[in-house]
Amino acid sequence: MFIGKYNISVILTYIGVAFAFSGIAAAFGEKFAEAMIFLAAAGICDLFDGVIARKCNRDEAEKEFGVQIDSLADVIGFLALPAVLGLGLIDGAGFIKYPVILGYILCGIIRLAWFNTFAAAEGMRTHYDGLPVTYSALIFPVLWTVLGFFGELQAAPWIWAAFYAVTAVMFILNVKIPKPCGGWYGIFGVLAAGVTVLIIVRDIL
Repeated sequence: MFIGKYNISVILTYIGVAFAFSGIAAAFGEKFAEAMIFLAAAGICDLFDGVIARKCNRDEAEKEFGVQIDSLADVIGFLALPAVLGLGLIDGAGFIKYPVILGYILCGIIRLAWFNTFAAAEGMRTHYDGLPVTYSALIFPVLWTVLGFFGELQAAPWIWAAFYAVTAVMFILNVKIPKPCGGWYGIFGVLAAGVTVLIIVRDIL
């Protein structure tokens, strides 16, 4: 009746998109703490959707759909959401925010296209070529939390501009980034959950 796939292997990806959309709405309203929480939540969904998908009995069409929908979801969750956040966080740095955020988006989509081009080979590797865009779900909430302990630094636009620029370069830099496996999924999950709790307690309650 409908085109697309709607099985358990992609449902977590769709939930991640819902979190990302919520984060974008929060960022537009300058509710940056809430947007960071939604960014971390989208990251958790992305962290485990592949794990769930690999445990499902999928045909080749479902596997290929999973690769494509995951990258499209990444554009929303880890490029669009951070970009809207960045426009607000780097606002005090003047015109520099526009080339920095544009560079972040361009480097991100290049990274995703590169991954999709070699998706089959990626599955057999122990590393990524360049920093995956999904790592923004950890980098920016952690930075928000750390800077929050130093008061006014949390709103320092030049610090945010620097981190956005470095992250963008890392997306396309030809370096080997180890792929998480085994206990690292738990470590990343706990770290994301811990950062989320800190943001809620310190910035929202």
